[in-house]
Amino acid sequence: MHPDTPSASVAPTPTTTHEDPNQFALLRQRRFAPFFWTQFSGAANDNLFKFAFTVMVTYQLSVSWLPPAMAGLVIGALFILPFLLFSATSGQLTDKYDKTKMIRFVKNMEIAIMLVAAGGFMTDNVPVLLLCTFLMGVHSTLFGPVKFAYMPQVLSERELTGGNGMVEMGTFVAILLGNVAGGLLVAIPGIGHTTVAVACVLAAVAGRAVAQFIPSVPATDPGLTINWNPFTETWRNLKLAHENIVVFRSLLGISWMWFFGAVFLSQFPSLAKEVLHGNEQVASLLLVVFSIGIGIGSLLCEVLSRRHVEIGLVPLGAIGMSVFSIDLYFASRSLPPSEIMGLGAFLAQSQHWRVMLDLALLSLFAGLYSVPMYALIQMRSQPTHRARIIAANNILNALFMIASSLIAGALLGAGFTVPQIFLFTGIANAVVAFYIFMLVPEYLLRFVAWMSSRFVYRFKVQGDENLPAQGAAILACNHVSFVDAVLLMAASPRPIYFVMDHRIFRVPVLGWLFRLAKAIPIAPYKDDPKTYEAAFDRAAQVLREGDLLAIFPEGGITKDGQLQEFKGGIMKIIERAREEGIEAPVIPMALTNLWGSYFSRIEQGGAMVRPFRRGFYSRVGLNVGHPVASREVQPTLLRDRVQTLLAT
Repeated sequence: MHPDTPSASVAPTPTTTHEDPNQFALLRQRRFAPFFWTQFSGAANDNLFKFAFTVMVTYQLSVSWLPPAMAGLVIGALFILPFLLFSATSGQLTDKYDKTKMIRFVKNMEIAIMLVAAGGFMTDNVPVLLLCTFLMGVHSTLFGPVKFAYMPQVLSERELTGGNGMVEMGTFVAILLGNVAGGLLVAIPGIGHTTVAVACVLAAVAGRAVAQFIPSVPATDPGLTINWNPFTETWRNLKLAHENIVVFRSLLGISWMWFFGAVFLSQFPSLAKEVLHGNEQVASLLLVVFSIGIGIGSLLCEVLSRRHVEIGLVPLGAIGMSVFSIDLYFASRSLPPSEIMGLGAFLAQSQHWRVMLDLALLSLFAGLYSVPMYALIQMRSQPTHRARIIAANNILNALFMIASSLIAGALLGAGFTVPQIFLFTGIANAVVAFYIFMLVPEYLLRFVAWMSSRFVYRFKVQGDENLPAQGAAILACNHVSFVDAVLLMAASPRPIYFVMDHRIFRVPVLGWLFRLAKAIPIAPYKDDPKTYEAAFDRAAQVLREGDLLAIFPEGGITKDGQLQEFKGGIMKIIERAREEGIEAPVIPMALTNLWGSYFSRIEQGGAMVRPFRRGFYSRVGLNVGHPVASREVQPTLLRDRVQTLLAT
């Protein structure tokens, strides 16, 4: 885990409300560009310093108490140790103080550390450089929560995925450039160490200069009393994260991703030398390919999510991570023995391209996995302690990465080859992902909705800005097909609880899906009074908890394609909520062009009789109207609003 490894942030109430046409336009905005380049310079400088130091003690100096084989491990451990010790404290400081002032303080700290490190490089003082490694870990521990708590306050929900994708892409590019620069500069004959010293200081100064242009972002909990005990505060942060079980399990999901990634990154040198029979240039190429894959995957998130926080991409990412890590095993296990080859000879062999393609695709899918999951965490975390939740995430990430090193070492000690470790990791990823998606079914539900709205139908949403980013609301929609609820899920970045005819739960697959979504079954009072009353009690609870409730006021799927009369159930929901002091607005919605599609009832024999009468990829839509105050709602008025939306 790198402290500048991107996490997503979601802003329910960003300080800026305008939206950019795409994620790259954010680089022209003062609210984002200085912040982006500040974190970019920090990530590059961290890795320039660490890699140059590692090369120096591995190849250039002879230090009796730090053998070359242990140098990388010791440097990595010293850098990651502060994440375990000080993440909890850094989360508190970020919540308590102005985030821009915190960023500038951290960048001042970076300059001071790099000045000390410059002396260490120029005098070949290994103990001083080890101290600076630890201090850079402290610097990065402080910067991580600041960065990830900054974005929710300056980006809207629709900008969030793109912004986080830019940060993740930028971070991995910076890591790559820092490693390459560190390796090249330290190897310059005669002046390599001095050159590294100057480069580290200049990068720190450049980052601080850019940070001066970051706009002020106020504290979210200025009255917070700091607990300086890192152990009790770490435990408190983990308990705080556990209060929202979806957030906590998502933290575990992200930490698993870092476990997964750390296995591959740590094995690149061995993969290049022992399996691919390549030199250090080949090892560098693998890192380049991996970094490019992560960057592309991160940037694709905005395109695939239609500028919303789309956690349906997470299962897609998990599937790709497993498929291509397993294929990497088959691609690399049977390569013939060879002398160590350079980059040109390596690229000349076609079987090596499959290995690189697997690496690129598994890292691309890791980008699709991580950006939306980070976004969910920060969208669901309370703003007053969001930074402390991020700190808890950093602690878990560090623990999982340490575990990955121990497990990979144990597997190697047990006689596993590098390809077999990749196979083991790919299979383990599939098991862990399935377990997470069963614990947090929202990921799986969103995946089904995302797939349906992009590969079964061509689904277009108009007026989605009328869907509230937070707070209770009632969604009232016409009922045309068996998959109406799935399409509404695809349109909303927030989870929706549906009140649905109890008979739909008997439909194979769909019934299981709606039970997984915790849909609320309702039956006519004369048929099942207990189910009828329980449905309204549960609906009131959903609104009381500030969530979205969806109802199909027609009471059933249309049999002729026409909008039916609206029944009085919605009035009872409003009245029940009002008894508890809740005035939730009602948002009229209209699904268009679904009549006659695969899941509608146009055929005499029922739905799905002629699956492809309109083709497989038919165009459908959802029009979302302006909210109606609950006191103004009447079934006829609401029906008229939906009818108008159907005509637009």
